[in-house]
Amino acid sequence: MTSQSYPDLKLYIDGTWRKTRSDLPVINPADESILGALPRAETSDLDDALQAARQGFRIWSKTAPRRRAEVLLKAAALMRERVEEIATAITLEQGKPLTESRLEVIRGCEFFEWDAGEAQRTYGRVIPSGPGITYIVHHQPIGMVAAFSPWNFPMSQPSRKIAGALAAGCSIIIKAAEETPAGALHIAKALHDAGLPRGVFNLVFGVPAELSNYLIPQEQTRLIAFTGSTAVGKHLTEIAARNMKPVLMELGGHAPVIVCDDVDPVAAAHISVTRKARNCGQVCTSPTRFFVHQSLYDRFTEAFAERARSFAIGNGLDPSVQMGPLANSRRIDAMRALVEDATAKGARLLAGGETLGRRGYFFPVTVLADLPSDARVMREEPFGPLAVINPVASLDEAIEKANSLPFGLAAYGFTHSAENVDRLSREIDAGNVSINTLEASVAETPFGGVKDSGYGREGGAEGLSHYTQIKTVSHRIALS
Repeated sequence: MTSQSYPDLKLYIDGTWRKTRSDLPVINPADESILGALPRAETSDLDDALQAARQGFRIWSKTAPRRRAEVLLKAAALMRERVEEIATAITLEQGKPLTESRLEVIRGCEFFEWDAGEAQRTYGRVIPSGPGITYIVHHQPIGMVAAFSPWNFPMSQPSRKIAGALAAGCSIIIKAAEETPAGALHIAKALHDAGLPRGVFNLVFGVPAELSNYLIPQEQTRLIAFTGSTAVGKHLTEIAARNMKPVLMELGGHAPVIVCDDVDPVAAAHISVTRKARNCGQVCTSPTRFFVHQSLYDRFTEAFAERARSFAIGNGLDPSVQMGPLANSRRIDAMRALVEDATAKGARLLAGGETLGRRGYFFPVTVLADLPSDARVMREEPFGPLAVINPVASLDEAIEKANSLPFGLAAYGFTHSAENVDRLSREIDAGNVSINTLEASVAETPFGGVKDSGYGREGGAEGLSHYTQIKTVSHRIALS
């Protein structure tokens, strides 16, 4: 089944597919088998991609926005038709349940569909002026984009960057994740079949540092778009700054959840566990730091732990499974280290905490309570199925603790009070605040963080602005 469901992995450069002499193995995290061999781009491949993107930009930037939209919509329609094939490949390489993989494919298509509409609304403006002169502001495609996407969402994360760049009229070279390459490969297939001109979109894989160090300083690279850890994002931003390149950075988070004293603690706990288990917690917006009003604390933690212990964990291709494996062995080591540190410092372990003793990278939903402030997990994003729960005496205390870290990507709250909603909306320092829902973003809303969680926004009406540059044209009617 694997050989039939998993694609033959190739680079996509200048409208053609190619292999290289150097391959990287792609591992199935559910059983540690090798799914395929991923070609690693060499310098000559990158040079070809850069030349192709240069020529592709000349063509695509002059293409009418309506035509750009047609190509994006056709590609989205093709991916919707191929949802089962794409979703199966994602589950094989990343581990998430097939149901989640299908939803990820649809989410990726929604980014394409939204940006296709926005492509036709990159309006400029005319500035009122004196007689005989006109000032016009244009929004033009910025140029070639060097994009880098992570392994946790193999299809929807590349889609955000690809759709935004192409909708704006840019060409793009994207380095997708080596551990989960199939999602980006299927996007390339859909764009190719949709009639995207050669060179506009190029897909490469390889050693991340080597590719970023080579692509970012290139003269025709005009924007760097990255999703990943804060440490790597800061490093890439430094390289970009030395070369005067703008950046679009969607970086790490450590999402707080404030549970106020006016909600049903059991219902809030059950919703929270389900969202915590999504993608095995490997989500930058995953709800992690729970600050629960002390009057609800015992009931909330008990319900949370009970539901966590009930989750069915296994191979994501099994329809009865609710949570798949972690994506790689590094995450297992990280989970163990954080749990050991927290329990050694006095935290209570209410659920999970140990690997499941089977082949594959399986780790259960893990719940820690009563954590001291010096526990590592209170400061470090676990990026796994680990939730930490502490009591608070007031909303003031909860907001203070929610804002105490240098991250500000997503934050959540549960309350029925209009006054609490107002305070949470105004006072939580995050790019995305959700009340009574744990959905941080959709295609039509701007998504991004503050502080160490990044710079800029993807999605929504605001998303395309980063892929354009502003030009002011002053026109005098006649010389005098």
